[in-house]
Amino acid sequence: MEIDRTGLAAFLRRRRALLQPEDVGLPRGRRRRTGGLRREEVAALCHMSADYYARLERERGPQPSERMIASIAQGLRLSLDERDHLFRLAGHQPPVRGAAGEHVGPGLLRILDRLADTPAEIVTELGETLRQSPLGVALTGDTTRFRGPERSIGYRWFTLSATRALYAPQDHDLLSRMFASGLRRVVTLRGQDSRAAHYAGLLLERSEEFRGLWDTHEVGVRPGRVKRFLHPEVGELELDCQSLVDPDQSHHLLVYTADPGSESHEKLRLLSVIGTPAVG
Repeated sequence: MEIDRTGLAAFLRRRRALLQPEDVGLPRGRRRRTGGLRREEVAALCHMSADYYARLERERGPQPSERMIASIAQGLRLSLDERDHLFRLAGHQPPVRGAAGEHVGPGLLRILDRLADTPAEIVTELGETLRQSPLGVALTGDTTRFRGPERSIGYRWFTLSATRALYAPQDHDLLSRMFASGLRRVVTLRGQDSRAAHYAGLLLERSEEFRGLWDTHEVGVRPGRVKRFLHPEVGELELDCQSLVDPDQSHHLLVYTADPGSESHEKLRLLSVIGTPAVG
């Protein structure tokens, strides 16, 4: 496929014009004259230089890579159909859809953008963090930084001791059962050629605890409504966890809240001031 520079530039300009600052969690400001977002704002959302993005809108520069187009699609809050169209304009085949896809739907992103004062994250069905709110990073650390199998919290649970340090010791046995049970469900759902099966194979080689739990064939183990976190700065927090699911991509938006007036509620307020990420 060849890049359609004219079509790509026109599509980018149109999508930028349709986005408003409040759509992406940015303040509007009193002096704003632009109807939509500025180029530099879109570039920041897409994690690229303003000059590079501007050249695309002006039909200039080299052909953008698939990774760059994926970042633009996410920054512009495109739907899956719009994302696929953008890839084709750039001369690439669109990525896979469904459970293996990592393009976060615009609906989930709009909600996450409005949760700056609440711990929240968007994860795959394997517990791979795709996005976090600022307070989510302060609570558990930047869990988007991991690469390979370690992107999955279930994999890290059995291989990285620092992961368990973030959770109350009395919950560790249940969480171990839950992660093993959840992985077995996804392996059965996605098949032996899936990323889930690959993770399970690695854990069977590397974790004696996982091997023992895997042999029980336990399924359907779920955590309680309350999750207990151990933060190095503010101590233990008891938080309710609510989940919103995007069925098209099997992504979950997890939102953590505390009862108003509770000790954990006050600790969340303190954490929003401290803003120090935990080690996770």
